[in-house]
Amino acid sequence: MNQAIATSASAPVLSVEDLKVVFEIDGECHRAVDGVSFAVRRGTVLAVVGESGCGKSVTAYSILRLIQSPGRIAGGRILLHDATDETAALDITALSERDDLLYQLRGGMVSMIFQEPMTSLSPVHTIGNQICEAILLHQPADVAEATRQAVAMLGAVGIPAPERRLHQYPHELSGGMRQRVVIAMALVCRPRLLIADEPTTALDVTIQAQILTLIRSLQEEMGTSVLLITHDLGVVAQTADDVVVMYLGRAVESGPMRRVLKQPQHPYTRALLDSLPGLHGHRDRLPSIRGSVPMLTAIPPGCPFHPRCPLAEPGLCDVGGAPLTRPLGPGGCDGSVACLKVGDRG
Repeated sequence: MNQAIATSASAPVLSVEDLKVVFEIDGECHRAVDGVSFAVRRGTVLAVVGESGCGKSVTAYSILRLIQSPGRIAGGRILLHDATDETAALDITALSERDDLLYQLRGGMVSMIFQEPMTSLSPVHTIGNQICEAILLHQPADVAEATRQAVAMLGAVGIPAPERRLHQYPHELSGGMRQRVVIAMALVCRPRLLIADEPTTALDVTIQAQILTLIRSLQEEMGTSVLLITHDLGVVAQTADDVVVMYLGRAVESGPMRRVLKQPQHPYTRALLDSLPGLHGHRDRLPSIRGSVPMLTAIPPGCPFHPRCPLAEPGLCDVGGAPLTRPLGPGGCDGSVACLKVGDRG
């Protein structure tokens, strides 16, 4: 591989540094995201994985500054790096709510696909109105040019007869078609980063596969980086280049997708993999992770996962603060893990 291409691919488009997000409940601040750090490399897909309640979506919403009261970003930085100058970056956490850059960021530099397309689309506006609005807000285009781009993008996401679909309303389309429209809206301005928050949750299995293939092919074609939020490790194996595993607001493991799935280091990552149906015989009982993710108001001392962990050691894992993150491999090339028992397993 050409050295210049390799360097460009490894450079980050987004860096999240020690991000902390708190929610004030009954006068007390509870951390929904507690010191998360990761980077999305240019032209790649980073998957953030974990059970419901682990802080995945809160992290994603923080990037676009969509956290609403009683939540707020309490610390850390979110940096969107310049496309041409690797030393320049926009600190998203430093923007005020009235900053024009924040409006340029949302839908322009960074776009988002939400879980349920019907909540993302206006029921009283046509598909064409909504896609053209995104173009007119972020590009120097007139209505005719915006319409041309909208038709082209609808065709790119696999919607038949895009000229006719422009004049239809969301309720006239199937769930899979609506999700394709949302993807078209997110990509029509060619953002540097696309955030996909559980983009296939509301779809059946066949359509899920089509949507994931579509996102990956468009990402490769346009060179857009993708932050994929999911709880499904099967989706990760199909789509991602890198993985961050989150539990109770913390990143417990990260690294290249193949290493994380083939050689998981954290007990939580191993438990998620063990619970995949495809890895077991027809007569085997499907393993599950005991217990559930604790409430923010009842975070245990020590390692947050220790009450559910089969390797937890009393007096070690259940005392003090959460384990620090340790690099894996020379120079951290294999990612990182936050577990006191790593290295103790036979």
